Amino acid sequence: MSHIDEWAPRAFDGDPRALGRLISIVENGGDGVREIAAAFAARAGRAQVVGLTGSPGVGKSTTTTALVSAYRAQGRRVAVLAVDPSSPFSGGAILGDRVRMQEHATDPDVYIRSMSSRGHLGGLSATTPQAVRVLEGAGFDVILIETVGVGQAEVDIAGLADTTLVLLAPGMGDGIQAVKAGILEVADVFVINKADRDGADATYRDIRSMMALVTREPHEWRQPIVKTVAHRVEGIDELVEAIDKHHTWLGEHGELARRRLARARAEVTAIVLGTLASRYSVSEGLSAKVADGELDPYAAADEVLAAS
Repeated sequence: MSHIDEWAPRAFDGDPRALGRLISIVENGGDGVREIAAAFAARAGRAQVVGLTGSPGVGKSTTTTALVSAYRAQGRRVAVLAVDPSSPFSGGAILGDRVRMQEHATDPDVYIRSMSSRGHLGGLSATTPQAVRVLEGAGFDVILIETVGVGQAEVDIAGLADTTLVLLAPGMGDGIQAVKAGILEVADVFVINKADRDGADATYRDIRSMMALVTREPHEWRQPIVKTVAHRVEGIDELVEAIDKHHTWLGEHGELARRRLARARAEVTAIVLGTLASRYSVSEGLSAKVADGELDPYAAADEVLAAS
């Protein structure tokens, strides 16, 4: 028998154990996922969702921790989803750093969860959108999503977050890498972390030069570049200000509603495709015919669809 009817009201009150149970069901794809989606549907869209992406080693975890402290100083409730590329039990970088996270460990208004990407490309877990919905339903004001550092494939976060932060670090070739990965287009705010290192000014100039090549209308958002030294909490207030300014711009220009509509469409599409994939199976015999050249793949697909 499902306990979701019991856990959902407790999660609405911010009970961390209930939240943990519900997100585990979502992550594992259990039978209760549909129930959870129904229970939390009316509470969607209430939180400010901020994504952090960038290459490994740029300081995403440290920056996330500093942002949690800044938002808590404003009295805002904060949830963190740290997407781990390997195991849902390894904790990921942010949970592994007990020293930096110790100040938040007993704070009832901070919830931190590690999720496994389980091979899903794009830097996120396939179940991250549902986890975000659960956290929104629990009344968190800000949800920070720290993605895995997988470089050029790490763009899914732009479709899920209201504001996407792209973190760069001096001396890592991140400026050129940003262009190659197409990250220039998905960033809402550029963050040059470890700005006390040599090369920070050069990285800043690189990003400014690349942004100058993009033609924008006067009303369009122009990404700010914020320098931070996250482990010393330098520049974090300016970063929060840039995030809030972008959130205000989104609301004023109707972009927030457009992004959330696109997010909903993508989530429904993913569910439909997943259902179709489980319903339409391709036999080994049919695959062999395609491999041997007896049948073309489109004709084989037609056979699968006709037989199901």
